[in-house]
Amino acid sequence: MQIFRIFIVEDDPWYGELIEYHLAYKPDHEIHRFATGTECLNNLDREPDLISIDYSLPDMNGVELLKGIRAYNKEVPVIVISAQEDVSTAVTLLKKGATDYFFKNDNTKELLWKAVNRIKENLFLKYEVEQLKVELSEKFRMDKVVKGNSVAMHTAFAQLEKAAATNVNVCIQGETGTGKEVAAKAIHYNSDRFKGPLVVMNLAIMQRGAVSRELFGYEKGAFPEAFVPKPGKLEEANGGTLFIDDIDALDLGAQEMLVRAIENRYVVRLGDQRQVKLDVRYIFATNKNLVEEVRRGNFREDLFYRVMGLPVELPPLRQRADDILLLADHFLHGYCHSARLEPKAFSKDAQQKLLHYFYPGNVRELKAVVEFSAIMCETPVIGEGDIFFANLPHEDFFYSDEKTLREYTTDIIQHYLKKYENNVVKVAAKLNIGKSTIYKLMQGGAGAEAGGSLPQ
Repeated sequence: MQIFRIFIVEDDPWYGELIEYHLAYKPDHEIHRFATGTECLNNLDREPDLISIDYSLPDMNGVELLKGIRAYNKEVPVIVISAQEDVSTAVTLLKKGATDYFFKNDNTKELLWKAVNRIKENLFLKYEVEQLKVELSEKFRMDKVVKGNSVAMHTAFAQLEKAAATNVNVCIQGETGTGKEVAAKAIHYNSDRFKGPLVVMNLAIMQRGAVSRELFGYEKGAFPEAFVPKPGKLEEANGGTLFIDDIDALDLGAQEMLVRAIENRYVVRLGDQRQVKLDVRYIFATNKNLVEEVRRGNFREDLFYRVMGLPVELPPLRQRADDILLLADHFLHGYCHSARLEPKAFSKDAQQKLLHYFYPGNVRELKAVVEFSAIMCETPVIGEGDIFFANLPHEDFFYSDEKTLREYTTDIIQHYLKKYENNVVKVAAKLNIGKSTIYKLMQGGAGAEAGGSLPQ
């Protein structure tokens, strides 16, 4: 049973006892009664969940006591009970942060009881939300969401940890399907902002005319369809993180407005002039080369420097050969558990089929392939025939240009060297050629293009 602590500040012993008796009916209520405002203020370190105060006290009035309470705790609900039926006093106290104001009459006990129950419900809902955020933080722990043993992923993992430990803007770069949104969630839920909101905005799937409205918000009458005011994603992310995916899709006019919002830390809704203060951490993502977009005039240079605070590169799956089976097993276990299927495993042939595919859709495609194989397979062991690839059209890696046989061969070797992180022994085994053949073909600087000098 969770205790709900209530302070009653009332100088009339009879009335104070009456309220205490009424509220002590519930066993989870812990009541503490004080006759003066000073006694109440001196005991605020006991962290009450609710404070009921009389307006007229021997040492101070309700406004003074409320001011003292708010100086110590800005959140605790405060209900003012007064014999003065003065509307202006009630309005003043409500403006200064009182939760409710009741006049002392025959209905006070009933009104107070309903107010306490309402405050308790809100408090427990808030507690549940906080617990859910803690659970999300555990779910998106770095070592749980960032899977991989390859050198490329170790580098990305180190960048993500640096991003989570700071408040700097982050730009996650990588091909479609490499897991940029998952990485953004990992950064947020491992940062000190994890209890704040994480607002996600994918520009690529939004209608171009709606982007500015959604991002900056608008006032009533800002455009013909604006019947009611609406806060934008920037305001929704206050106190937390705003993740903008496909930032390269933002038009130049909205880019200028976003620069001002980031630089000045406030936003102005469309159709308004008021400035709304912002406390937002920004994470951006793109699958394009933003330097090239700036050169072409598609992306503002001043926004580029604000976006690229801490760049994080997520490698494509074809450069993470050592991670494919690790990821496949992770996705298979997770899907079987969530779909309530019996545990399954991949056969050796199935593993080889997974290893020898190009994965133009990257990790997202691998996840879909694995989950489909779990559905298709009716036995505990997933065979080669249970695995299907969509074979979506994509640029052919080796034959997009006309080259000599030697150039094609060099391209193939470079591709495998990059895929297996310059492990010549492994590449030689995969291509069924000798190590010396690789060294001969890569003479003349080709080895440097593959990512560094070759190991001897």
